[in-house]
Amino acid sequence: MNNYTISPSLNKNRIFILQKSELENRFDPFYYTPELLKLEKKVLSKKPKRLRYYVKGIASGATPKTTESEKYYTAKENGFPFLRVQNLSSTGVLEFDDCKYINKETHNGMLKRSQVSAGDLLVKITGVGRMAVASVVPEGFEGNINQHVCVIKTRSKEISETLAAFLNSDIGERLASRRSTGGTRPALDYPALLSIPIIEDKRVLQITAKVIEEKQRNEAESVKLISSIDDYLMKELGIKLPKPTENTLKNRMFTRTLSNIVNKRFDPFFHQNKFINNLQAISDGKYPVKQLREIITGSLIKGSLPKQDEKNGECSVVQINSINADGTISLDELLTAKNIFSKEQKLKIGDVLIVITGATIGKIAFWNYEGDYFLGGDIVKFQTNSTSDNAFIYHFLKCSLMQTEIIRNITGATNGHLAPEDISRLPITIPPPEKQKEIAKHITNIRQQAQQLKDKTKDILAKANKNIENILLT
Repeated sequence: MNNYTISPSLNKNRIFILQKSELENRFDPFYYTPELLKLEKKVLSKKPKRLRYYVKGIASGATPKTTESEKYYTAKENGFPFLRVQNLSSTGVLEFDDCKYINKETHNGMLKRSQVSAGDLLVKITGVGRMAVASVVPEGFEGNINQHVCVIKTRSKEISETLAAFLNSDIGERLASRRSTGGTRPALDYPALLSIPIIEDKRVLQITAKVIEEKQRNEAESVKLISSIDDYLMKELGIKLPKPTENTLKNRMFTRTLSNIVNKRFDPFFHQNKFINNLQAISDGKYPVKQLREIITGSLIKGSLPKQDEKNGECSVVQINSINADGTISLDELLTAKNIFSKEQKLKIGDVLIVITGATIGKIAFWNYEGDYFLGGDIVKFQTNSTSDNAFIYHFLKCSLMQTEIIRNITGATNGHLAPEDISRLPITIPPPEKQKEIAKHITNIRQQAQQLKDKTKDILAKANKNIENILLT
């Protein structure tokens, strides 16, 4: 073996030689990448304790069937938070922007073993992207987790915060990734997770606390900016939002004549007073209203969902989980597929995207990216004709009035669905073209300011990670 040499022109982190005696219980090359071995050796030289040392108990959850959502899931007001990977953050603070809720019976029955409470450490154990992202459960919280997250009971909240700070550092992430298995969907089993060496240092917590404080300031300012959009838009369009009615039995009861029944909908949900009032508010604005189908070119274009044997190709595919709650699109780690797409399904700048089924149903996105990307399944897209501005229509569809209208048109008791014909009938306020451009430009500027605040937080996190690495490894 000593006779073998590697050309110095090759990347030594990709091509390397190991002695048989150096092999442990793993035979995959990634585990033995020289830079990861070097990092682990450095960490071990600090005489750390393994994660298992801090653990009093550990459990992972499960995901109740979405096909029986009425049996397991409920509204926020009546339920317990059901935490998923997207609710964890690398600051160690839970995020609830896209949180589901389960009912009491599910929380105390099917998922009793994975209940989480104040001070618990939650860790991502499966999924693409960063491994072992960790967050600490805040005071007064009671909830549950799915199977991609594990809950670790420690002796105190402070210990959980210390562990989260280390696991969320770039060092912790690399040590966790080294231990993960699985090609397309990496995973950490309990022995691998609990074997991660942890360096305790109070200075790391101090750095993390400053990042959290800055993040919260930036997010509060970002929320304030985004909240101002609706008021501005309604004022410019001369639309007065209807006053919400008190949730009483009397207000929930109503009658409709047969002539009032539209869109072939006979279910009471569609004809509730709040929806009638919402539609009336749009009609009473100072500009004319048209149906969406009257202002788009052609028809709504549906995306395609690649089959298993059609994946891993040359086409980058935007799926429903690529669309963020704020209307932006994550282009990292997109699904790739063989070219099964029509030319109409290729995304073009100015496309407006609407999710038509699944957990994120009703989400709206605006495509403003260069490159070859294609529309995935459960999404439709369109562009407007010369009478309308694509960006204005996107912003209008995201306003509270239109989100209420979209919710009204969702059908299906278990798996919600937005039919393209229902989308095409959505009411759209149409100001003069120049006014549309003016409104779109103003709102785009607001959203850009909000995004800059989020980017600022990312920069702070990157700098903090460098400081943490310097502290832990020097």
